[in-house]
This record gives sequence, structure tokens and C-alpha cells, in this order.
Amino acid sequence: MDRAVVARHFHWETDKDGLAWLTFDKQGESTNTFSKEALSQLSSCLDEIKAASPKGLVIRSAKENFIAGADVEEFTRFKSPQEALAFVRLGWDVLQKLRDLPFPSTAMVNGFCMGGGLELALACRYRVALDDPKTRFSFPEVMLGIMPAWHGVQWLPKLIGPAAAFDIILTGKSVDARRAKRIGLVDQAVPLRILENTARITTLESPERKKLPLGSRLMLFFRSFVVSRARKQVAKRAKREHYPAPYAILELWRKYDGDPFAAKDDPDASVEALFAHPTTANLIRIFFLQERLKEHGKGAHFPGGKARHVHVVGAGVMGGDIAAVCAMRGLTVTLQDTSPERLAPAVKRSAELFAKRLREPRRVRDAFDRLIPDVSGAGAGQADVIIEAIFENLEAKRSLFSHLESIAKPGAILASNTSSLKLADIATVLKDPSRLVGIHFFNPVPLLQLVEIVSGEKTNPEMAKKAAAFVRQIDKLPLPVKDAPGFLVNRVLGPYMQNAFRMIDEGMKPETIDRAMEAFGMPMGPAELADTVGLDICLAAGKGLAKGRSEADVPKFLADKVALGLLGKKSGQGIYRWANGKPVKGEAGTCDQRMIDSLIEPYLHEAAAAVKEGIVADAELADAGLIFGTGFAPFRGGPLHYLKNR
Repeated sequence: MDRAVVARHFHWETDKDGLAWLTFDKQGESTNTFSKEALSQLSSCLDEIKAASPKGLVIRSAKENFIAGADVEEFTRFKSPQEALAFVRLGWDVLQKLRDLPFPSTAMVNGFCMGGGLELALACRYRVALDDPKTRFSFPEVMLGIMPAWHGVQWLPKLIGPAAAFDIILTGKSVDARRAKRIGLVDQAVPLRILENTARITTLESPERKKLPLGSRLMLFFRSFVVSRARKQVAKRAKREHYPAPYAILELWRKYDGDPFAAKDDPDASVEALFAHPTTANLIRIFFLQERLKEHGKGAHFPGGKARHVHVVGAGVMGGDIAAVCAMRGLTVTLQDTSPERLAPAVKRSAELFAKRLREPRRVRDAFDRLIPDVSGAGAGQADVIIEAIFENLEAKRSLFSHLESIAKPGAILASNTSSLKLADIATVLKDPSRLVGIHFFNPVPLLQLVEIVSGEKTNPEMAKKAAAFVRQIDKLPLPVKDAPGFLVNRVLGPYMQNAFRMIDEGMKPETIDRAMEAFGMPMGPAELADTVGLDICLAAGKGLAKGRSEADVPKFLADKVALGLLGKKSGQGIYRWANGKPVKGEAGTCDQRMIDSLIEPYLHEAAAAVKEGIVADAELADAGLIFGTGFAPFRGGPLHYLKNR
């Protein structure tokens, strides 16, 4: 290199070809994020690089990921919406400075490129990405109740067309490097061995960019039509009064071409209005709750660093889906059941999941290679993690764990996915009960992020920590809970569901109850939730949590459905008839605030009681668990937070 200039978070140098290489390496952090300080240093570096007149500029990261966006911690320090707008102005001006450089610029992207990181990449003339499943592009701002206001709303629709752009901006979902290449978000997606050279050649040769297809260019002119259609799609998922951000994003683009300063005094599209809305503070709170869950398990290690082999016993819906998720995340999985016929449905469901999530034939094939049917159960002897997911019968589980302990290798986790039995009762047959931990997933396993890590009276804390590390390895959120009936999530859901079934027994339509809870902000009402989980499971869990109450307390409607074999979604008929994976509902009656309060009160009461009894460490963890485990209305910030502030 001809020269090098070093600042606290950035350093840049020029090479023999006359290219400038600017490296982002945020000090004291494992991930690059934009704080005020980092933005100011980037601005100074851009001034220096412009004055040096290189042939071009490549921006890269010294971290495992490119840039994870703005430092969300900054948001919590804003004392007013005006201060938030000033931070937006800083980012807007710095990225405009990058875009206006008089020579070609390229973002060399590895790993996550999110939020402000994606806006920086859009400010460059070219984007070259590492072709790897970990390379992901997204605008998660909408999940925080805000918008990509550093030109993201302005630049992305012009680059890839409004339809593809809003599919990213309004949902927060990510696209990988190959899909980014297909939609025109990146110019090249290449393997690591040629990544740097591709960025160099692209910048030096400065090729003509492809024009948007005619249809996408026309959509840039017919904005009202585009926004009208997009707004209808948003309305299916989120009400404006609960989640104003996606609606504000659409108005910002339609009226002001994505310029937040032109929209400053428009309450329907302004940054200030979003920061003043209570939803934004609550969603930012949830972001930090999620980060706290991700901390569990840090510092725990398996031989070789990570778990490599998982053995799952029980190929029902839960066990089969746990095995599929583990295989999809790169672990070798042996799946045990009593016969090939019992394993076949789980393998079929896995095929559907792999095809939907992994898409590429090679990645689907590799995941299948990692999922090994195992009628003999021999895989248990090689596994780092053994998960029992059989039916809820205490003696059956005791017998199984007695056998598993005799063949498991030293240090392997023995885990139960039980949802209603106490670990202490299962552990009585073990020579070393300290190895037994609960790893409690929720149905549907591929969709729900939360996993409860249950510690019994004799569970070794290091074993629970390793269990949490395994859960993070498969990209789930671990929540440590105490061994008590229902743990946290089912403990809280029990009285809530019982209350709903009582109302149905009294003549209330299930559709009306579901509508009331959806109006409160739940992703689905209790009747649809019961059908999704399985009415037989709801009945068994309800009896397990009944604490000696009489059979008269069992909801008649629920018991009758189960007696007839109408078990919900999995049988095609339960409270509702199910078609194409969706419930067929009748007309709902009217619901008022009194009904809503009556339905949610047992949920709130039980959440508070669980914290008081120490089922979880504190109210924040309870809020996190119930948001990610039951979908409690995110815009309300969690049930305990809601109770405190309502």
C-alpha cells in the first residue's frame, strides 16, 4: 500500500493501482454499527479520500459481518423527536457525500448488511457480495417502528424497482447474496477467494449499470397506485394505529420521494411523528430484550467449540421439526422412532421445510444428508445433545432416560422437550440427575423463536448454559426458567385459554373471541391458537396445570372435540375446519373493550404471578419470553410492561 490513514473506527489506504480501501473496524465492538462518532469519522475519511483523488474507493469491513446498521443504543438517548431528526440528518449528509464522490465506489459486503449498512452500500456505485448463506441484506427498521431514512426509501426503489424494494423495506425480511444478485441489489456475488479481486476489478473498470426493466420504471411514476396496493397488503398484517411505520414509509415515498426533511411537518410521514409514537419506544425495548436473550449460553463450550451431533427421540410433529431445524442449521441429526413408517412423515415434512427455506438444490441436498433416520437409536451414543420428544407419559420418559444415560457419551446433554411434566420427577431414575435439562420448543418449531431452558432442582448450571448455547447455535432464543408446572409460557397461556374455553361453553362464538384478542394485538386468537397447537395437547396441558381441580373444571367444548378426534389443524378439523393450512371461520360477533379486558386479564395476572414466584429471573425476561413465545402484542412492549403502564 502506498499510504495509510488510521482513525479510531476507520482506516484507509491506497494501493499500487491507485484504489483507496476504506475499512470499518468499530473499536471495542464485535459488530460494526453507526454511532454519531462513527458517522463523523466516516465523513472525515471521505473528505480525505476525495482530496487524495484515487481512481476509485472500496469500502469493506474488518469484522465477521459488514455493517449491522445504526447503533440502536443511540436511539435510547434521544431526549426529543427533534434530536432523532438531527441524527437522521447526520447519516443522510454523510451518505450523500459518499454518493457524490467523483470516482467509482464499491461496497465489498460480507455477512450482515443491514439498515444503515445497506444504505451505505446503496450510496456506492457498485456492490460486490460474498456468496455465502451468512451474507444477508435487510432493512429491519420497520421492526423497530422507524424507517430507513438515510436515503434507503429514496434509493432502493430506483435501484431494484418499487415492488422488490417494498417487499424488503415493509417487512424487515432479508435476502441472501444470490437473491440480491437476481433482483439487481448487488452487481456480483462471488466466493471468498475472488471477493477482493472482484471488488478491485469492478471499481477500476466501472462498467455501465443495467437499467431497470420498463415495468419497474413505470411503477416509479404511478406511485399512488403502487402505494394503494402495498397499503392493502400491510393492513392484512398490521393496523396503522398499532404499527404506524410501514404506512409512514409508503407516504414518505409517495409524497416526498423518500426525503424525511421534506416530510418534516407531515404527521403521516415524518421521522418525528414515529419517534413520538409509543409503539416505537416499545419496539426498541423489545429489540434490547431480544439481545438479552441472545446473551444466554455465552461462554459455554462443547468439545470442538460447538455441538456437532444432535439425537432426537420421537418423530412426531415436535420431534421431527426439531430434527429438521437442527439439520437445516448445519448439525448432523439422528432421528429415532420405533419404525421406518413412523419416521416417514417427519422426513416428508423436513423435505418441505428445506425446499421452502433453503431453496437451492445443493443446500437442500446437504441438509437431507445431515438428517439420518435411526430406528436402532445408535446415534445417541455419538450425540452432543440428546433431545427426548416422545408423548407426555412420566413412566415412558423415565424408562427412556434410564437407557439414554447408559449409552450417552460423557458431557452430552440429556434434554427433555416436556411441556407439562416436572424434570425433578423424570430425573429420579438417573444416576447423575445433574445432566438432565429441559429444552422446551414451541409448535410450530420452524416459526417460533423462543425455547425455554428448564433447570430442575439438581440440574448442573453449566449443563443449562450449554443447552442455551446449543439453542443459540440453531438461531433460537433461549429463556432460562425454573422447573415448575407449565414453566413460563404454558403457565401463562393455561388460564388464558381456560378462560376462552369457558366463554365458549357459555355460548360465545370462537370467532368473536378470536376477533377480540386480535383487536388487542395478538397474532391470533385463543381458539385459532388452540387448533394450531392441537386440542389434545391443550386438554392434556390444562389437566396437568389444574393442580387437583375437579373434572368439572375441564371445558366441555374442548373435551367433546378431543373425544370425537377433532384435534385441530393437524386433523383438518377442530374448533374450525382447516383448508390449505388456514382456518375457515364464520362471522364474528361484535366485541367491546370490556370483553377484551375480560379475556386478557387472566394472562396478565398469571404473568405477574410467575415473576413473583421466580419462574423467571425478572419482569423483563418474562416480557421477552411471552412476546417471543406467545406473540403477545409487541407494540405494547410485553405484558408486565403493559400492566405497569396501562
